[in-house]
Amino acid sequence: MNEVGPISTQIEQAASTLRPSAVPQALEPQDLKALIETSLDEDQADDVVAIDLAGKTTIADYMIVASGRNARHIAAMAAKIADRLKQAGVRGVETEGLAQCDWVLVDAGDVIVHLFRPEVRTFYNIEKMWGLDLPRPSTARMSA
Repeated sequence: MNEVGPISTQIEQAASTLRPSAVPQALEPQDLKALIETSLDEDQADDVVAIDLAGKTTIADYMIVASGRNARHIAAMAAKIADRLKQAGVRGVETEGLAQCDWVLVDAGDVIVHLFRPEVRTFYNIEKMWGLDLPRPSTARMSA
């Protein structure tokens, strides 16, 4: 019985020395959005639009839509977003559409990211579906 006491004490001491910062914390939706927007900015995404979905749907709090110059650019942006989210402690990030890279979706839970080639983005115009009728830039500028 005497051996159990010191072991219990050691476990309690070890548990009490854990710092709260050592435990990964979930990011708030607005912080997650800011991290993704920063990533897209650093990767030179075109025409980034953030749509606030709070109160409109339960699928996410934000949707971010952006364009890439070509399939390779879109694939690189998606990979970097996923990597940066993983480094920030975000788990369960899903990516769809990497095989073609015309339209890549990154599902980060509270934030959904759509990465498009410009002509595909114009065709689907998902911003309009959420009540945003934004003027679209000319695709000729982006294909140069």
